[in-house]
Amino acid sequence: MSDIFQEVDEEVRREQFKKLWDRWGNHFLAAAVLVVLGIGGWRAWEWYEMQKAQQAGAAFDSALSLALSGRHDDAEAAFAKIAQDSPAGYRLLARMQEAAELAARDRPAAVKAYDAIATDYSMGHTLQDLAAVRAALLVVDSAPFSEIQARLEPITGTDHPFRHSARELIALAAWRAGDVASARGWFEKIISDPETPNGIRSRIEVLMALADADGKG
Repeated sequence: MSDIFQEVDEEVRREQFKKLWDRWGNHFLAAAVLVVLGIGGWRAWEWYEMQKAQQAGAAFDSALSLALSGRHDDAEAAFAKIAQDSPAGYRLLARMQEAAELAARDRPAAVKAYDAIATDYSMGHTLQDLAAVRAALLVVDSAPFSEIQARLEPITGTDHPFRHSARELIALAAWRAGDVASARGWFEKIISDPETPNGIRSRIEVLMALADADGKG
């Protein structure tokens, strides 16, 4: 008897499934096709992005080789091209390298390039700060102390990775300008920071000794 009931249940289920399929079958098929197409499209996009990244990596390596071999004009052009049409990571690095190549032949243009990076939030704070320091390095021998201070003081806080270099450049600019009082203030800030790198600490100690010997400030 139980077999009869089981057969009836199966027949009822088949009938219910047939009604559901007749009503919704096309929708199920369409949804399945969309899922397959979506997965296929995503895989194709991943492959395309991987290919672009590999090509950009090869182009970046080639540009670095040009720079290392002294072909700075060619390297600059190569980095500029990468900065225009490569994936985001390589674009950011290429902009930094392009500015570095510019510095070898055209300092004002390099400073302008670094300044553009330093104010571009899409670069991220670390590269922005590095660009600010590099720009300041190019002008520290010629720019007034006030300019160096304006450029670098915003990145001397404890949450900035290049604060030590920024502080050193400000102290050096103050010393070169004869503003020993300002220089001593930055000397103290640098020396009192336990995280100051040993190389920077040593150079600042030399400037402090010179200040003491001159009896200035």
